[in-house]
Amino acid sequence: MNQVVLMGRLTRDPEVRYSSGEKALAIARYTLAVDRRGKGEKAADFIPCVAFDRAAEFAEKYFRQGMRVLVSGRIQTGSYTNREGQKVYTTEVILTEQEFADSKGEAGKSSTGAAESGRINMQESDDFMHIPEGADDEGLPFN
Repeated sequence: MNQVVLMGRLTRDPEVRYSSGEKALAIARYTLAVDRRGKGEKAADFIPCVAFDRAAEFAEKYFRQGMRVLVSGRIQTGSYTNREGQKVYTTEVILTEQEFADSKGEAGKSSTGAAESGRINMQESDDFMHIPEGADDEGLPFN
């Protein structure tokens, strides 16, 4: 079984690009700083994460540097040859779910609890995306 669950803070705003072709697909990349639990010394791992399609657009619109988020997905490894001819190995988390880990109160607004945090499940079949309260309606597919 290949499944990972991480909670950490975004090291910078997500970077979104679109694939080429008839049906352009949004691809968001961001890095989570995940604290290591241990005795004494504080350390963090920096984990690259990738979200696709609507989840990528959600991350671009609502996730910002420093926010704490909870993600789950699978680890994927790969490799490529760079311009200097050296083989580079990659490891990243391909997301199946992502959500805010802090309540609105912890993010600097009135406290409402984690149950109302924004969440998107990339495997949901109902095609609904939970938008955090107070988000502007601009760009939403409905009004």
